Amino acid sequence: MNALLQLKHFSHRRLSWAILFLFVLFFELSALYFQHVMLLAPCVMCIYERIAMLGIGIGALIGFIKPKHPIFRWLGLLIWGGSAYQGLVLSMQHVDYQLNPSPFNTCDLFVTFPSWAPLNQWAPWMFEAYGDCSDISWQLFTLSMPQWLIIIFAGNLVALAAILVAQCIKRAS
Repeated sequence: MNALLQLKHFSHRRLSWAILFLFVLFFELSALYFQHVMLLAPCVMCIYERIAMLGIGIGALIGFIKPKHPIFRWLGLLIWGGSAYQGLVLSMQHVDYQLNPSPFNTCDLFVTFPSWAPLNQWAPWMFEAYGDCSDISWQLFTLSMPQWLIIIFAGNLVALAAILVAQCIKRAS
């Protein structure tokens, strides 16, 4: 109970949201390193997973604004959770493309963004896809990049679950 209360208080501090944002920044910079330095071509799913990670960063920035205020904190938690869940779903689908490649199980050829936010036209260096979703071009400890993303997004959801439980703890009298 004491640990949950400490976690609740930690979520009310800007430091917690800054750590979450730095986590996202690390992974986004890693993705750009893989793309522009190691020359690994991002696929459509990679770009969508990248956007899900950016969504977590947006949630972190909103929570950072005023973490003691319930509206900012809960909005940040909601965006963090929705983005992490979507990233997990996308990563699992991406792994399926890699482990079960077939002409009938493929991702789109081009990224699809709404007409009001054509990210691939605004920043093609970050949002344009030109790789094949079924290719496994990088592995660490026998896991491909989307397999690692499953772990990362699932880890986000576990951390978020603990923080959500902590939000319900009342201060001991």
